Amino acid sequence: MSDSASPILLFDSGVGGLTVLAELRKLLPDAPVIYAADLAGLPYGTKSEAEIAARVAGLLGRMSERYEPRLVCIACNTASTIALGMVRDVLEIPIVGTVPAIKPAAAMTHTGVIGLLGTEATIRQAYVDNLEAEFANGKTLLRHAAPGLVAAAEAKLRGAPVPPATIDAAVAGLREQPKGSEIDTVVLACTHFPLLEDELAEAFGPEVRFVDGAQGIARRIANLTEGQEFSREQPDFAVTTGPLETLVELGNAFSALGIDGLKQF
Repeated sequence: MSDSASPILLFDSGVGGLTVLAELRKLLPDAPVIYAADLAGLPYGTKSEAEIAARVAGLLGRMSERYEPRLVCIACNTASTIALGMVRDVLEIPIVGTVPAIKPAAAMTHTGVIGLLGTEATIRQAYVDNLEAEFANGKTLLRHAAPGLVAAAEAKLRGAPVPPATIDAAVAGLREQPKGSEIDTVVLACTHFPLLEDELAEAFGPEVRFVDGAQGIARRIANLTEGQEFSREQPDFAVTTGPLETLVELGNAFSALGIDGLKQF
């Protein structure tokens, strides 16, 4: 494989990383991409930190040997907040992580009350505490674990209806906390969640704005690969650790973003 054909490897527990791929295509349309979905490990949010760190570092080590990427993007908040340091120790290429967009949310809020929706594993991380201390000092950050939104987002991509109760439960989890009625900005701290932004916006009401990290991640990848040449020696493809038919069910979502080949890892 020539250097110019060396791909960007986008890794996620499922298909939430497609929100990142969509932004990346706008900035780097010619970049070869391999999308890796660890569907055998889904959901990450219910696993322990040790399990997630070992799994992500191990998989990315094997994938890097097989695909020789120029850069790896961990397009998953849970995996990034837990395993980013370990993966950077293991691999000698640039690693871009996904962190909750607390900094832009703090700049956007007028009421000073920010909601954060993530997985159970993400919202309990010291990483999030540190982001809050650094960027949302003097603001109120309310967190709620909404793991049901992951399955709802994947169902939506397959063309299935989104259960209104799942959306309502996520909204209530933030609104029912002290100061919850004052939330005007919500951080979608899981790459799956922007897929449900329309449903969440309807439930929260018009006064609430949403922020996620996809655009920032795409810009970071573009910065790190600036001046590099891109060429495709083969069509872009996706791989999964889980059953291939699960990926095939999502084929339309992948092909809409220029990924037609679906394979087992």
